[in-house]
Amino acid sequence: MIRRRTALSFSAATVLVAAPLLTGCGSTPHPGAAAVVGKERITVSQLQSQVADVREAQRSSPEGAQLLAGSAQLGQDTLVRLIQYRIIEQAGRDNGVEVTRRELQERRGQVERVLGGADAVEERFLAAGIAPGQIDRELSVGLVRSRLEDKLGKARTGEVLMKTSDSLRVDVNPRYGTWDAKRGTARAALEPWLRPAAAPGAEQPA
Repeated sequence: MIRRRTALSFSAATVLVAAPLLTGCGSTPHPGAAAVVGKERITVSQLQSQVADVREAQRSSPEGAQLLAGSAQLGQDTLVRLIQYRIIEQAGRDNGVEVTRRELQERRGQVERVLGGADAVEERFLAAGIAPGQIDRELSVGLVRSRLEDKLGKARTGEVLMKTSDSLRVDVNPRYGTWDAKRGTARAALEPWLRPAAAPGAEQPA
């Protein structure tokens, strides 16, 4: 079953490719951490590694110059996505929603069929600031989000994600801004809690 509204869910431009400032709660310094989500640290080195993987893939792409020019805020966009991943995954665990490896593989196959093959999928995600090795987690989180909505409804899911964000007390290194638990994102959103965005060429979330 293809749910195209979440086909490449969670970032496509995350893409939070416009994220100016993360606003909100959290200002405690955490040496070596880009952010702390609950008891889990997202270290600066982990963030830099993710960004480096994207940059390497972008430079290898035929559209490399364009991709590099269009992702000037890749570090902050990537951090926002990593924080969102953890919030959605925790909300899934709290509500009995999980994704098996087999389900993820099936999802990957569906997306490849929709977009025209593995290479096309990688290019679409790369345009969203997601390296080939990061695609599976993106898809997995998208499935969790989709299933939360199926189980709880869209409005209730937004409330749950906001509550989860509050309970995890997201704390962002001031270098990257601060976190807005109500919006769950760095850019102005049209809805209370930004849902995973669709990748270019896929349908936008309803």
